[in-house]
Amino acid sequence: MNKPNRTGWRRYAWLWLLLAGVVSGAALLTGTATVMHKTSDTEFCVSCHSMQQPLAEYQGSIHYQNPKGIRAECADCHVPHQPVDYLTTKIMALKDVWGEMTGKIDTPEKYDAHKLAMAQSVWDTLKKNDSATCRSCHSYEAMDVLAQRPEARHEHPVAIKNGETCIDCHKGVAHILPDMSQLSAAGASQLSAAAAKSSGSASQLWSIATQPFWLNADRKQPNAGNLMPGTEVSVVKRENDMILAQVNGWQQEGVSEVFYAAAGRRILSVLLGEEARGQVKRVNDYTDPETHLVWHQTALQVWLPAGQLIDNQQKIWDYAASMMSANCTGCHGLTSLDRFNANQWIGVIKGMASRTSLDQEQLRVLTRYVQQHASDMPAEVQTISKETN
Repeated sequence: MNKPNRTGWRRYAWLWLLLAGVVSGAALLTGTATVMHKTSDTEFCVSCHSMQQPLAEYQGSIHYQNPKGIRAECADCHVPHQPVDYLTTKIMALKDVWGEMTGKIDTPEKYDAHKLAMAQSVWDTLKKNDSATCRSCHSYEAMDVLAQRPEARHEHPVAIKNGETCIDCHKGVAHILPDMSQLSAAGASQLSAAAAKSSGSASQLWSIATQPFWLNADRKQPNAGNLMPGTEVSVVKRENDMILAQVNGWQQEGVSEVFYAAAGRRILSVLLGEEARGQVKRVNDYTDPETHLVWHQTALQVWLPAGQLIDNQQKIWDYAASMMSANCTGCHGLTSLDRFNANQWIGVIKGMASRTSLDQEQLRVLTRYVQQHASDMPAEVQTISKETN
C-alpha cells in the first residue's frame, strides 16, 4: 500500500498560508473600508433622532442646495481626507455613539444647551488644520475674485494677504450659529480678571467697560459722568483703590455733553454730567476743512476705581474681536474693519445688533473696537487689529 506523499504538501504549505493571509487581509480591509464609508455618508449621519435639528439647518444652507447643484455632504466638512486625521476622527466619533446611547442631546433643549460646545470643538479643529476640509473644495488659488459678490470681492484679498483661514470668517455656513452669550460673558470675565492684575505703577490705563467717574475721591456721592469702554486715561496719582486720572478728548462746538476720541469722528469716550462740564479744560481748537465744524481739544481730571481699568488696551480689542468673530459670521463672512469709516460703523452695528446675542454693554465695546480701527483712523491702529483677527 502506497503512503501519501507529504513532502510536496509541506513544500508548498507556506504558499497556501500566504494566500490565505492575503485573502483574509483583503477581506478585512474591504470590510473596514466599507464600514468606514457607510458610517460617513449623510444618510447614516442623520439617521439618529438627535440629528434632525442640524439636518434642518444644513438643508437650509447653500451647501445643501445652490444654483450650481453642488452639494457638500456631512463628511465633506466634518471628516478630514488625510489618512491619519481620517482614522483619528472616526475613532473620536465613538463618543457621539455613546452620547446617542445616553441621550445627551435627545431633546431640542438638550441640543441647544450643548450646541455652543459642539460648535467650538469643530471650529477649533478647523482652525488647527487650516480649514482642511473646506480647502478640499475651496482654495484661494482657484478663486476668480473679480467674479465674486462685492463683499467677497473686497474681503477675500484681505484674507489672503493676512493668511486667514476659512473658519475665521465663515462659522455659520452650514448651521445656524449657537447662542454666543456664554462665550461673550466668559470673555468679559477674563477681561475683568486681567484688569485686576494690572500693574500698580502703570501710567496709562484703559476702561474695560462703561465706568462711572467722580470729581473727588468720595464714591458715596453721585457720579459725575461715565467713561465709555476703551477710553484711555493718564494716571495722575493713586489713593487707596481710587485713581485720579486725566482723560483727553474732543468736543464739537456747542455739544458739551460728550468727549469724542477724535475730531470729526463720533467715537464716544466720555459722557459728562452738568458739574463735570464746568471743569473741562480747553486745550486747542480745530476747524474741519470739509465740514467747517469747530472742534475743541479738551481735558478733564476724574476719580476712578482701579478695578475696571486695564494696562493693556490690546486685551480689550482681543475680547471685542472674539465677539465680532462669534456673532457676525452667521449671515456673512467677517467684515474687515477698514470696510467702513468710524461714523459709518455706528449704523452698521445698530443695524446688526438685533441679530446677535450681545447685550448693550458688549455692543458698546464692539462699537468702540470697530470705530477705533475704521478706515479713517491711523493705519498703524488698523494693522494691530488685523493681526488679532
